[in-house]
Amino acid sequence: MPSDVKARAEKAIAEKVFPGCVVGVVKKSGEREVRSFGNLTYDTDAPAVREDTIYDLASVTKSIPTASLALNFLNKEKFELSDGVKKFIPELQNDHGATIEDLLMYRVRGVQMSTLKDKKPEEISAYIFAHGFDAPPGKSEYTNLPGFLLGLVVERALGESLDALAQKYFFDPLKMSHTTFFPNVRLTKSNISPTEVDVYGEVRGIVHDESARVFAKAGRAVGHAGLFSNAPDILNILEALLQGKYPSVVEGAQRGLGWQRAEPWFAGSHAGASVFGKTGFTGTSVVCDIERGIAFVILSNRTYPKRPPDASSIHSAINTFRTDIADILLVQ
Repeated sequence: MPSDVKARAEKAIAEKVFPGCVVGVVKKSGEREVRSFGNLTYDTDAPAVREDTIYDLASVTKSIPTASLALNFLNKEKFELSDGVKKFIPELQNDHGATIEDLLMYRVRGVQMSTLKDKKPEEISAYIFAHGFDAPPGKSEYTNLPGFLLGLVVERALGESLDALAQKYFFDPLKMSHTTFFPNVRLTKSNISPTEVDVYGEVRGIVHDESARVFAKAGRAVGHAGLFSNAPDILNILEALLQGKYPSVVEGAQRGLGWQRAEPWFAGSHAGASVFGKTGFTGTSVVCDIERGIAFVILSNRTYPKRPPDASSIHSAINTFRTDIADILLVQ
């Protein structure tokens, strides 16, 4: 891994972009390297970040595993892009004829799910089903709602819970043994990075996203957030994509179906049109360049101890870091 990565990570830590991070890179050949920097928190006695430290992936969950499961089963007698959402969620009102493709492209709008965080899981679902969408599918607009509904579609089409499906089709076959929606059950909490300090204390080992947290506390995985993993595990799935083991996932991702097509603010200035990836609010991101045969992951907890005021801006400090790392790794 280029020495510039270390220098850039240390600069970000000094600027308090995050207390620590992990950067991992993998090539189509299987060659890989993972480097860790900094500490889990800003406390003087905080444990150092390890190469296998587990992070809350936040919205990376929308792509790994939710959209990837959907893309993996498209046109396989389970569902088609043109299938209506209501076919799988008949209780959904005001569906406006929205399709699976509309969910994958984020072309539907509805309730902001963070406003439902004080409800019970069944109340959140009932509210979403009763409200439906605000208007017919239109331009792409990024929100949590499409990912949540896509997770339900996948569950109902394939007949198992989202976490069970992810385990069966991705995590077990790819030996992603430290990847789970429920880290308190399966993983050692001491090596999980905290995401924030809220009114109840430190958020660690439970999903940062507040609406997803409601479901997680009830033992239910949802499609828009909630996955925890570490860099070695994420490199396993990125390597599989580079090697063509999930061609329908790659094809869909390159079209922007459930993944983000490359933009300079997270994939850097060297990324071509076919590069795809996904970012997460907590400071995570993945980028996959099929043509160059290289992919990388960045894991951090930039929301600790409090999310920065520029958290939603593409010009935020974390995006400057993402861009710089991409420009180092995706050289011409």
